[in-house]
Amino acid sequence: MIIAVASGKGGTGKTTLSLGLAAVMPEGAQILDCDVEAPNCHLFLNPRIEESEEVGIPVPVVDEVLCDGCGECQRACQFRAIAVIGEKPMVFAELCHGCGTCLHVCPRHAISESPRPIGVVESGVKGDIHLVQGRLNIGEPMAPPVIRAVKRHAAKAARTIIDCPPGTSCPMVTAVRGSDMAVLVTEPTPFGLNDLILAVATVRALAIPFGVAVNRVGIGDARVSDFCRAEGIPILAEIPDDRRVAEVIARGGLPWESVPGMRGHVEKLSQRVLYTLQNQRRKYADL
Repeated sequence: MIIAVASGKGGTGKTTLSLGLAAVMPEGAQILDCDVEAPNCHLFLNPRIEESEEVGIPVPVVDEVLCDGCGECQRACQFRAIAVIGEKPMVFAELCHGCGTCLHVCPRHAISESPRPIGVVESGVKGDIHLVQGRLNIGEPMAPPVIRAVKRHAAKAARTIIDCPPGTSCPMVTAVRGSDMAVLVTEPTPFGLNDLILAVATVRALAIPFGVAVNRVGIGDARVSDFCRAEGIPILAEIPDDRRVAEVIARGGLPWESVPGMRGHVEKLSQRVLYTLQNQRRKYADL
């Protein structure tokens, strides 16, 4: 069972609820921190890191002795990562997506591949929670390869929570894709509604069942709730705004451990997520 916790914008409480869901799941859970440009689950869990592996992508290496400058590789590369200037090939490694097209179209077999490191995946444990996090190297433009490397560690038998990158671009899509359900975290503000609409459109395009968790209820208005009702979107949780939550998080603490009522909200969210997944399975079993 894989639950993706996502949001159309940053700062909605996505990581906090991801950690909360992992903490209240029966028999523990696995959490995948796929926000690889700014992973932060480890700051709250303080896990014991047990494994670390480098993540790289294959980039082309041109043998100038074999290359005749025909330009087939340049014409085939949709990412403009390789160019032929005069008869000399030039590779722009930071633009390369590692697709291997240039390797296959080269008529003189002058291209080979060499791995280029772009990040790291780390695994650790804290209590009943197993954390796997990705970390994109500073200056690297492409997060999806590192996200995919993190997701390859998803345990088949475990309840897995994915802390997704904010937004609705390629990193978020890569993280959410293939999940059994998505929880879209938002806040009741005009910005929250605008970005929730974008996130809803994204998960619908991916055909993933989803619901909404409204965080910081009380700071805005009812337009997010009105939108969900009009679209037939289940509201899985409504968590009130509480300054004490921000104070605990600022100290690196976990609010469901010390803020009265917070654990109850997270447990209710967990129960509704599990209930939705069970109903979804029954629905497909009856087809």
